[in-house]
Amino acid sequence: MKRSIILIAIAGCLTGFGACSHPAEKAAGDKENKKKPGKYFCTMHPSVSSDTPGVCPKCGMEMVERDTTVKK
Repeated sequence: MKRSIILIAIAGCLTGFGACSHPAEKAAGDKENKKKPGKYFCTMHPSVSSDTPGVCPKCGMEMVERDTTVKK
């Protein structure tokens, strides 16, 4: 009896862990990561970028131009 309860508990845990990593969620995250960064960004929030100069919507700091030189 104890053995069957333990096996059922292990099977339930494995099913729960498998459900946490859904492929659709991973695909949506990949699209966000592949987004082309803007020419200007906030030094405090590098994830905030824009194609035009302005202020960061999170902190109000001036956005600076991104360095586009290629390092070798």
